[in-house]
Amino acid sequence: MYMVRAILRPERVNSVLSELLDAGFPEVTKMSVFGRGKQKGIKVGDIHYDELPKEMILVAVRDEDKDDVVRVIMRNSRTGEKGAFGDGKIFVSPIETAYTVSSGKEGL
Repeated sequence: MYMVRAILRPERVNSVLSELLDAGFPEVTKMSVFGRGKQKGIKVGDIHYDELPKEMILVAVRDEDKDDVVRVIMRNSRTGEKGAFGDGKIFVSPIETAYTVSSGKEGL
């Protein structure tokens, strides 16, 4: 099992969620976050914004689905053909185990 965490531009999240659903991955957690990447924020006039609003989605997937989920997120979160600074970041990490609270069952 893997946890796919994607930090994305807020205006791209609905498209990503819709495409994940269409691709057979309806189980998603979404939260609003703030942060900055390598560009260290943005400057507009004299004002420097070093914490930008983003959305983070979390998707727990089986091993064989990891690459498909990453492709869906990448394809639908990139702005323009080649993308742009601030489009986001995707992190993939192994999950040692998972439990369903209501049933106590182990696994996804």
